[in-house]
Amino acid sequence: MYNLSCYNPSSFILVGIPGLERFHSWIGIPFCVIYVLAIVGNCTLLYLIAVEHSLHEPMFFFLAMLATTDFILSTDTVPKLLSNLWLGSQEITFSGCLTQMFFLHFSFVVDSAILLAMGFDRYVAICFPLRYTTILTPQVVIKVMLTITVRSFCVILPDVFLLKRLPFCGTRIIPHTYCEHIGVARLSSADISINIWYGFSVPLMTVFSDVIFIAVSYAFILRAVFQLSSQGARQKALSTCGSHVCVILMFYTPATFSILAHRFGHSVPRNVLILFANFYVAIPPALNPVVYGVKNKQIQDKFILLFSLKKTQ
Repeated sequence: MYNLSCYNPSSFILVGIPGLERFHSWIGIPFCVIYVLAIVGNCTLLYLIAVEHSLHEPMFFFLAMLATTDFILSTDTVPKLLSNLWLGSQEITFSGCLTQMFFLHFSFVVDSAILLAMGFDRYVAICFPLRYTTILTPQVVIKVMLTITVRSFCVILPDVFLLKRLPFCGTRIIPHTYCEHIGVARLSSADISINIWYGFSVPLMTVFSDVIFIAVSYAFILRAVFQLSSQGARQKALSTCGSHVCVILMFYTPATFSILAHRFGHSVPRNVLILFANFYVAIPPALNPVVYGVKNKQIQDKFILLFSLKKTQ
């Protein structure tokens, strides 16, 4: 019975942010505000894309998928964080921990693939403007979105089974606010070399390949832009990529910093790393709708029209 409970633990304890327990109530306030902004912003974006036929284009379909993934990412982590900080609800079931871990990593890989798809969309729009509608047909867009989902699912699903095979006979206290693959695996007394190898290399190589293809697509975009004779045409072409570039920087820069900090930043306090990790999963989903609302004129116009109609009613 003891060995059976090791392989099927009832629950884990998420300690929150160690060393900052007396500030938990205050720390929860900005995360609550950020979460509300993320939910409202992404739901508004999805509503605008759904009801406005002028936004039924490949770029906005990819943006709708990004908003959906951001909604999943923030909802997967922030509510549990707030219940931990405000209500002291530190316990999470083993199945709940696996579910949270899966959707956390799944959302990350999906986001990366969507940014690649959006980069390809901008490449076709700028380099082959006359063939844009024939290349990115609705059928092609649907196939791309299904491929993104299936690829991400297949990459992350093994993480669940790699954790389920491990015994957890010792401590079940996770020094974090959410469950992530390697953090949970390190609680096991068994050999976790496969978890470390797969958990780091496969998702990172998947995301790294996305980064390479995004860089290649923008190399072609820049080459096509600088071949334009008109300065105005150059600015117009580059402006269509502005929001996408901002989202790319917001997504990959903190991720790179977080990976490097965990790998080399041994002198960085643990609570600082945990705070940064939580801001990383909370802030981009809240800022992405704002970036596209400010940078993209079509969404900006529809957003203004939506609220002006509500005020007149």
